[in-house]
Amino acid sequence: MCLAIIATNVLHYWPLIIVANRDELHSRPTLAASPWSDAAHILGGRDLSAGGTWLGMTAHGRLALLTNYREPGMHNPQAPSRGQLTDEFLREEVLAQHYAEKLRDRGLEYNGFNLLLVDRTGLWYCSNRGHNGENSRAQVSALPIKPGVVGISNASLDSPWPKLTRTKQAVHEHLAQKNLTQPIPERLFEIMQDTRSASVEELPDTGVGPEREKLLGSPFIKNERYGTRCTTLIMQRADGMVRFHEKRFDAMGRPDGESLWTIDTMQGKISAGISSLDAHKL
Repeated sequence: MCLAIIATNVLHYWPLIIVANRDELHSRPTLAASPWSDAAHILGGRDLSAGGTWLGMTAHGRLALLTNYREPGMHNPQAPSRGQLTDEFLREEVLAQHYAEKLRDRGLEYNGFNLLLVDRTGLWYCSNRGHNGENSRAQVSALPIKPGVVGISNASLDSPWPKLTRTKQAVHEHLAQKNLTQPIPERLFEIMQDTRSASVEELPDTGVGPEREKLLGSPFIKNERYGTRCTTLIMQRADGMVRFHEKRFDAMGRPDGESLWTIDTMQGKISAGISSLDAHKL
């Protein structure tokens, strides 16, 4: 997961809206979003290479979203998979803040990560890198996220990378439209399919070189080796009903399948397609 925009309590009837792109090697084996065979109460894609998921949600509304922290030359191939973090949180019942406390020291074993967690206490941001943008190793702590629109890519929360700033603003403008009572899925997907990159002068210098910064500088990455594999839209309604919609893309950026699920977090049920209950509003 390399770009995610999260809106909490922006629309009265839709307290949680997430739209996110997962960027990865096209050769990395992956399962499409579905209930897990070994944990049917968890819905999400699965990484078949190292395990875990980049984005998943449980039948009762616990959610975990993971992005890697870009820091060339600092990758430890012996470190445990960061996907274990999302997997572990989704399987447990511990509160998000308490889970971060459990990671306080153990989190230093992992390569750099950002972790967004949602539970009944709200939205929390965790990282084993400095919260203020510095690339320093740090004990994991949990920061509560205030209502509004925030964004995360491969640096700290709301780092002013052009693709994050532009995408976050577009989502904010969509949700701020006068008389808008519910988000329009087609528009949110459209925002995340933006293939424009900023000028080299505007792009961050993360140590990968100008050419790769340019490639990685667009919200939607089209490249035959590494690119946007899927876009996921999660919309949770005030009554606990959730639309979980994943659209997948091939190495040329063309549509390559989609999964659409409904989660009834009050009843703890996951079902395929749009629920017959107020289907037009999901």
